[in-house]
Amino acid sequence: MKKDIIATKEFVYLRISRTIEQQILENVLRTGDKLPSLRTICREYGVSQNTALSAYYHLESKMLIEARPQSGYYVRYSRTRLPSMPMKTSPSNASNYSESELLVREVYSNLGQDGHMALSLGTPANDLLPIAKLNKSLVQATRDLAGSGVNSDKVEGNERLRRQIARWSFAMECNFSYKDIITTSGCLNALSYCMMAVTEKGDTVAMESPVSFGMLQLAQALGVKVLELPTHPETGVDLNAFEDALKSGEVKASLLISNFSNPLGCCMPDENKKAAVELSEKFNIPLIENDLNGDVYFGQRRPKSCKTYDRSGIVLWCGSVSKTLAPGYRVGWVVPGRFKETVLRMKLFLTIATTSITQEVIANFLETGRYENHLRKLRHTLHGNMLQFSRTISDHFPEDTMASRPQGGFVLWVELPKGINTLSIYEKANQEQISYAPGRIFSLQNQYNNCLRLNYGLVWNKELEQRLIQLGHLLKNS
Repeated sequence: MKKDIIATKEFVYLRISRTIEQQILENVLRTGDKLPSLRTICREYGVSQNTALSAYYHLESKMLIEARPQSGYYVRYSRTRLPSMPMKTSPSNASNYSESELLVREVYSNLGQDGHMALSLGTPANDLLPIAKLNKSLVQATRDLAGSGVNSDKVEGNERLRRQIARWSFAMECNFSYKDIITTSGCLNALSYCMMAVTEKGDTVAMESPVSFGMLQLAQALGVKVLELPTHPETGVDLNAFEDALKSGEVKASLLISNFSNPLGCCMPDENKKAAVELSEKFNIPLIENDLNGDVYFGQRRPKSCKTYDRSGIVLWCGSVSKTLAPGYRVGWVVPGRFKETVLRMKLFLTIATTSITQEVIANFLETGRYENHLRKLRHTLHGNMLQFSRTISDHFPEDTMASRPQGGFVLWVELPKGINTLSIYEKANQEQISYAPGRIFSLQNQYNNCLRLNYGLVWNKELEQRLIQLGHLLKNS
């Protein structure tokens, strides 16, 4: 009798899971759609919560659905319709700064135009940001700060903000004091101080490939050379190539985006981060870490950073809220390790101090828990958006299109069949008020011409879906 009861339970949860699976495969339930709650499943099917959970666990094991913390279960995607993952990159060594700069200018000359669907950026839309709460905090900051915020702050930056950043760093298992932190005008500003502190004109810096064009332009402005390293779209920079670069004696520093890189969206596994730090210590070569997107993760917890494994001060860890909370506030920071005094001197010479009032606002958001509340909502939205983009790309882009599978961040890397040149199609897409970032601008070399980067940090709606479909048709007919 007991065996019969168990068999019946197994049949019920399998029947429920098969029904939902069929709806997913027939596109009744689409990627990113929220599934009924466990309570609803229990009520509609007349089953216990354990049976409902078993049904969802079975669907999870088939990679058809996924659980999101404090949100519920969502359709992930159909395995048969998921774009393949791009291969590891293989950059060469020939570089062309002038061509890269001209391409970036061309691509970004049309931003801000009315009616333009800006899929080219790597930041969230204003509708996803807590602007009203930021405005209230701004008013409060004018009341709290001496001189209503018009006075210059310390060179190190707002102490309240630095204390909150130090407290926040425990999530990635770092243990540093507010005294270790220097605030900056955004993450790129932090990276520039670090580059100036550890390199000189003519030096070579190792970076991932493809890599954010902002970092390439920074290297150009400082007169340093870039050695582009092979990178996997899931696990990040190739450690063998990284070791060879450090061992060569040519490289004076490395600059890595450890978590949810731009544009690939890759996240270095913990063991790779640890190995990268150990190699940097072995060859005594500074590692500048851009951890701008680390807070925008889709999993259960924030990923660690390279700084987590730094015991000698070789890692210069940079962060910001420019992508996650307030792009225009330009609030960033750096923990420069053993290079603190040099970085502090760079800031004193070039900036003297950062804007006091915006730092106070961000400190308040961190202190009161508003930042974490905002991030929880943002992560859920972006995760759903990423899945919706993946589904639409699979359905409407050219056959054999490949796409990255980021587990955080804002951007998706798309690799099209070799015959498609995304730079030559860019102007045609622009005429139809669709902008994307052609793959060519993420390298100093003549490569990634059949690739593009898309920003899924937008509000998913019918218009956005139609623009993506429209872009897919343009690429198909090119």
